[in-house]
Amino acid sequence: MRESLWRSTDWRLIAAGPVVAALTVIAALVATGQAGVAFRDPDHVAALYILEVGVGVALLVGLDILLRAARRSGTRRPSRAAIRAVRQERWTARRGAAVATALVSFYVTYLAYRNLKAVVPLLRPGDLFDSQLADLDRTLFFGHDPAALLHGLLGTGISTQVLSTAYVAFIVFLPLSLALALVFSERLQVSLFYATALSINWVLGAASYFMLPSLGPVYVDPQTFASLPHSEVTHLQQMLLDQRIGFLADPATGTPQAIAAFASLHIAVSFTALLTAYLLGLGRRIKQVLWAWLALTFVATVYLGWHYVLDDLGGLVIGAAAIPLAQTLTGLDFRRMSTHRVGRRLAGIPTSARGN
Repeated sequence: MRESLWRSTDWRLIAAGPVVAALTVIAALVATGQAGVAFRDPDHVAALYILEVGVGVALLVGLDILLRAARRSGTRRPSRAAIRAVRQERWTARRGAAVATALVSFYVTYLAYRNLKAVVPLLRPGDLFDSQLADLDRTLFFGHDPAALLHGLLGTGISTQVLSTAYVAFIVFLPLSLALALVFSERLQVSLFYATALSINWVLGAASYFMLPSLGPVYVDPQTFASLPHSEVTHLQQMLLDQRIGFLADPATGTPQAIAAFASLHIAVSFTALLTAYLLGLGRRIKQVLWAWLALTFVATVYLGWHYVLDDLGGLVIGAAAIPLAQTLTGLDFRRMSTHRVGRRLAGIPTSARGN
């Protein structure tokens, strides 16, 4: 990345993630204070994510250096000189610090989000909008329950296991997409933008929980999902219910609850990833995979009872809103980047040349 870029606009890209994290932490501290509970990292989840994903990113950085050095050398086993050159040119201390800052900021925002999500039932006791959301869903589907329709259409055998696996795979999709963006993107600006957009999803998601507190179909109408066979998701749903009961009985010592239906952040984050792929002009296959992932996640959330259809539509709104908000915070202009890239090609300069 050119030094002039760092001095002029890129400070916003670097600062955007920490700013989102700081504001979300402040909001969470205020909310937990009002609820009378401590701000905490339940089971050290956020800390473990930072450690695990951080190690993964470090390994991917090594892979990135080897692949680029091999390409430069024209051999499968790049020379030490080529490896050293790529490392010095691409993975400077400044770039490494920017990537580390984005990663930590993302999971600090997640930590604050978890605390905000936990205290929704304490700050809005007795406020649940499940009946209204369920009624609107039935209106959209001409009096039918969309989950029941999916059970009848897809069956309740192998489909349950497939959709359960897809839903749980989100825990891999999210950190993997973040790590790949932070490491392999040709432009660090794009990496920082994507990390900021993902963080904004946490913020908007937490706000939606306070706006329309709800539990989700499986918790208010368990009979509709009683025919589904046991899966990893049914185990997770029961665990979350037990945690919620324990937390509401003793908020000071219970594991912070994590049940909230509106809106679906699985959908929101997946849609943000898809929209970013279009903004960057990524290949057709990547877009097709992301479309398939979004559709599969949409079906899984409704089929398994996590969300109402309106929750998923709300997730689409959040995922879309995160893009312009991230652009505003980071100052990144994709149109200008596209024009700059075309100009470099016309001038015969590779877009992956040093300085990008």
